[in-house]
Amino acid sequence: MARKRIRESEEAVIDMTPMLDIVFIMLIFFIVTTSFVKEAGIEVNKPKAANQTTQKNANIFVAIKDNGEIWLDKGRVDIERVGARIEKLLAEQPTDVVIIQADKDAKHGVVVKVMDAIKEAGIDRISIAAAKG
Repeated sequence: MARKRIRESEEAVIDMTPMLDIVFIMLIFFIVTTSFVKEAGIEVNKPKAANQTTQKNANIFVAIKDNGEIWLDKGRVDIERVGARIEKLLAEQPTDVVIIQADKDAKHGVVVKVMDAIKEAGIDRISIAAAKG
């Protein structure tokens, strides 16, 4: 008997669908679990401090310029609206600390009013940002 050789014209193909499914699931997982930081939107000249600690889970930044302007979430805010804007940001992304980035020449009264508005919004931990000195 003669032996017949059967040649397969098809090559082995790897199905990429399961791998793509896993990649998309991982992408969605990382997007959902990522915490987005809401910056104040401006740069201020912070006072220098010898001792400072870093806050790891702060998502809300309030900037106070030397002329008394208050910036929150990349927009200028009136002093009367700071509490409402903080409450809105807390509804979007809860946090337990707010960082105030006050210019070294900012008026003390404005900083205290902002701190009072933050306390009224329900945040007890307020940190003041400082430059390394």
